[in-house]
Amino acid sequence: MHTIGRRSLIAAVAAAMAVGLGACGEPDTKTQGSQASGGPADLSSPPALPTKPITLNVIDGGGDLQLSQPAIDQFVKDHPKLVGKVTYSKSTGPELAGKIQAGQRAGKVQYNVVVAGYGEIAAGAQQRLWQKLLPNFEKTLGDVESKYQEGALKMHRLIDGYALTSYYNPNGPLLEYNPGKVSAPPKTPAQLLAWAKANPKKFTYARPANSGPGRTFLMGLPYILGDSDPRDPDKGWDKTWAFLEDLDKYIDHYPSATGVTMDELTSGAVNMIASTTGWDVNPRALGVVPKDFKIQAFDGFKFVADAHYVAIPRGVPAGEQAVILELMKFMLTPKAQAYAYDKGYFYPGPAVKNVPLSLAPAARQKVIKEFTRPEYDTLFKRVLVEPQLDVDDIVFMFDRWDREVGGSKVKE
Repeated sequence: MHTIGRRSLIAAVAAAMAVGLGACGEPDTKTQGSQASGGPADLSSPPALPTKPITLNVIDGGGDLQLSQPAIDQFVKDHPKLVGKVTYSKSTGPELAGKIQAGQRAGKVQYNVVVAGYGEIAAGAQQRLWQKLLPNFEKTLGDVESKYQEGALKMHRLIDGYALTSYYNPNGPLLEYNPGKVSAPPKTPAQLLAWAKANPKKFTYARPANSGPGRTFLMGLPYILGDSDPRDPDKGWDKTWAFLEDLDKYIDHYPSATGVTMDELTSGAVNMIASTTGWDVNPRALGVVPKDFKIQAFDGFKFVADAHYVAIPRGVPAGEQAVILELMKFMLTPKAQAYAYDKGYFYPGPAVKNVPLSLAPAARQKVIKEFTRPEYDTLFKRVLVEPQLDVDDIVFMFDRWDREVGGSKVKE
């Protein structure tokens, strides 16, 4: 296992995780050290709030705004003395680091808030693109760790204080299937292999580098198969790699994106796919997948967690950082966390404890009540949660899968 400080494979991380996952307001207080010119120095103590409102320039590194924008908008509405304006920009994962670095090198950081998934945030932390939040600003942020659910806390610790975990879901791996075509869904990898052999070309999963369910399927298998080290895909996954190569014999193609697997499941091109909690609930809520399609968890599996984060790029003026720290505190309140239920996009979504569905807006409560599954409550209570691999190990996993398992069968 490797740590967040390891700097290998940085460019590959940013590209792999994302292919698969206006100017700043004028500062109102003097900055400290080289922060004034956008340099790399970290603030070592909590900054003071500015005396006039700032502009929040938020950049989304890959789909996070669907979760975070309602909370950010509410904070802006509630704090007119702190924020005068908010702008939102979107970026693909491969582009995110370059956009942040361009501003830092020019001495004027264009975006002062970053919201993104694990891959983008972890890669940026390795490159020291983000302001160190903890323990630097512990007095302002408080005891963050005590607020988190167990799985969210594990994902938070992977980032080593360079961002806050904003949203969380237990994720998977799960199998999703058409009950009209699959009468006895597999409960073990061996049963899945036997089913695939008996039903060739009817099971698939998306290329892991492009797909949350694809990578979760891979990361979950070592725990189920009893590999020697589930967190080391290089030397600890002998059983997993052998299983994937055997399964590949009965898979016709691997879609390049998760959405394509949902379309193929609906159309009948395949009868079963790899899925996750959010990818189960949200497409059915949107009418992409029939409501009556089912899920099956493997016997003895562990959830592999997923998370989203909020970070401050290094070089953001101190006054702006002070406001963003207040925003971060708000984003971890039950009121703000309840927005994350959404339409099941990242189901369930809240990273902190004690955020019942009843706190969510009524329209979101209605969607979740209609499209979630009663078995999820049982699974969430009894199944252990493991964090994702460290990012350089994930990149190794992507590369080996492309080379030795399914890269030649990826269908664009």
